[in-house]
Amino acid sequence: MLVGEQPGDEEDLKGKPFVGLAGRLLRKLIEEAGLERRDCYLTNAVKHFGWEPRGKRRIHKTPVQRSVAACHAWLDGEIAAVRPKVIVALGATALAALTGERGVAASRRTVLRHSTGAHVIATYHPSAALRAPVPTTRAELRRTIAGDLARAARLLRED
Repeated sequence: MLVGEQPGDEEDLKGKPFVGLAGRLLRKLIEEAGLERRDCYLTNAVKHFGWEPRGKRRIHKTPVQRSVAACHAWLDGEIAAVRPKVIVALGATALAALTGERGVAASRRTVLRHSTGAHVIATYHPSAALRAPVPTTRAELRRTIAGDLARAARLLRED
């Protein structure tokens, strides 16, 4: 199971998670990690698109804790239905919703467990690799996410 932050503009319009640019990158990284996309359940911690108008565009707004809490029952229901062995938290909002932890960088170096017993792998959201201002930072984030997904794949094979 991979849990992101919230739907983006394109996801909101299409009603499906990870169908925009970040989703396309995520699908590539899933394949590179040796996972099959069809075996991965994709969802978001927050179920609605938080945005602010900027001209004719809807610009992403980081979800507030109130939104994360309001959507927690839906996320718990998805986890109960899917019963994943490994959950990948894509970004700080997803990580906080799943474990209560806040920092992705520090959490990447620890062994995390969800209350269901599933392993939790913390990594950055694919949009971070798309939007970092420096090309070398974008490439490093992409490698980091790919490595974390590969670690998730190894955990799945071990069980």
